[in-house]
Amino acid sequence: MTFEGLGIDARLIQATDELGYVNPTAIQEQAIPVLLSGTKDFIGLAQTGTGKTAAFGIPLLQLIDAAAKYPQALVVCPTRELCLQIVKEIELFKKYLPSISVVAVYGGASIGLQIRDLKRGTQIVVATPGRLIDLIERKAINLEQISYVVLDEADEMLNMGFKEDIEFILQNTPKRESTWLFSATMPPEIRKVSKRYMKDPVEVTVGKVNMANKSIDHQYYVTTAHHRYETLKRIIDFNPGIYGIIFTRTKLDAQEISERLTREGYDIDALHGDLTQAQRDKVMGQFRDKSLQLLIATDVAARGIDVQGITHVINYELPDDVEVYTHRSGRTGRAGNQGISIAIVHSKEMFKLKQIERINNSKFNKLDIPSGKDVCRKQFFHFMDKLLSADISHGDYETYVPMLAEKFADVSKEEVLKRVAAMEFDRFLKYYENSEDLNVRERDRSDRGKNDFNKKGSRNDAYGAGKNEFRSKGGGGYSRLFVNLGTKDGFYKSSFLQFILDMSDLKKEVLGRIDMKDMNSWIEIDKGAAKQMIRSLDGKNYKGRRIRMNDAETGGGRKPRRGEE
Repeated sequence: MTFEGLGIDARLIQATDELGYVNPTAIQEQAIPVLLSGTKDFIGLAQTGTGKTAAFGIPLLQLIDAAAKYPQALVVCPTRELCLQIVKEIELFKKYLPSISVVAVYGGASIGLQIRDLKRGTQIVVATPGRLIDLIERKAINLEQISYVVLDEADEMLNMGFKEDIEFILQNTPKRESTWLFSATMPPEIRKVSKRYMKDPVEVTVGKVNMANKSIDHQYYVTTAHHRYETLKRIIDFNPGIYGIIFTRTKLDAQEISERLTREGYDIDALHGDLTQAQRDKVMGQFRDKSLQLLIATDVAARGIDVQGITHVINYELPDDVEVYTHRSGRTGRAGNQGISIAIVHSKEMFKLKQIERINNSKFNKLDIPSGKDVCRKQFFHFMDKLLSADISHGDYETYVPMLAEKFADVSKEEVLKRVAAMEFDRFLKYYENSEDLNVRERDRSDRGKNDFNKKGSRNDAYGAGKNEFRSKGGGGYSRLFVNLGTKDGFYKSSFLQFILDMSDLKKEVLGRIDMKDMNSWIEIDKGAAKQMIRSLDGKNYKGRRIRMNDAETGGGRKPRRGEE
């Protein structure tokens, strides 16, 4: 199938030919003929990077009345970055349709300038939900004549809390002839929206819903929580040509890891919710032009990012939601290129990998964390390859060759190579000279359980990562704290963990086992962090209750009464 065979206008064919678009992707081939009718509602389920913008952008350009200078088509998407990307692509497709205007409206930019652009007369508006609603309430945009509404990355918009905004927008486009919904996944909320606002939609699925992109190699490394950062460094160093995104759970993790890697000489920056729009644009600009080799981001901050050529996605920690993993990994392996999605996991997170494999119909490959020698060897050969492939055809090098020859006349080729290697790899060689093995090795059956500090319940504890290896070094490194908070205060283990960490500003690696009862809890914590934990919580209030926390052994923390065990 070619684009000509889809019934597309000759002027659009001319533009796609010049862009190198000859054969449509699967979603384009199935969507464009349906959308060109202009009267059918449509649901397209396909992974990111499969050509969805062209699938709806080309039909919109063909259906628009170029002579009518008012908004006729509305494209709603989750983020500023995606908004600008859609406009950029549609501008390329409409090269030979100069009378059609496309305007982007999004938050973080001057609303006055955007209102001015709208008043000039535009046929296609590409918008983020918040800014669009702002314009509607200011009566700066009239959606009465909108014929076509496109919801792009609908699942992302719902994940970001835009459900009410989407419904408000659909309610304010009463004369639309068709609604086109594009999404990578189909959660129940999207199904509800489609049933309420769409009539007998044509539904096209490319691949399986939630199915991972087949051009992505899914890999994982097993380590302890204590070695997670060092494992990340090994992975980065073992892939010297990496151009990727590292995903973290929290903005604090993103900022801290970014600062640590920057201090150690890596070209990296963080993308999180505390950045202003100007700071965000600066970071994204540096990442796109590859001034930054790595971007570290939270899921919320990274939504809508579409950057070509990403080689790796690294999950510093696995997300709880399988759909979030699908979106993360979908940043690589785009446009037919191969990509790698890496997960750094603790042994107790293996169930999450199995869940992703089952739902995404994908396979994770376990790899050993590279040794220090492996990293140095990989870096060395990468540098040698760069040295041999360097372009020396440009520049006035010949002028300096005689001086270089004279300077190195008494130095052998072997010594020159050694000096080059020393200059380039001194940092790596020193850092990895006595590096330890970060891999988690299975213990022999006979040893299993020997290091468990408390066999009763220890295998069910998912919140004390790193404790067993800590105890195995001597067993005296933990204090036991008592606190008068328990499950009757509305806590479950993960929420209680997050509460005490937020209150104390400590990291979860300092914690051992947490025993929760109805009214009280006992926390095992690194002795060096115990006083900070007590200072942070003891005497504070929680929902009108005064918190009492002390050392369970020396500070009066009572033993559990009968029935609380």
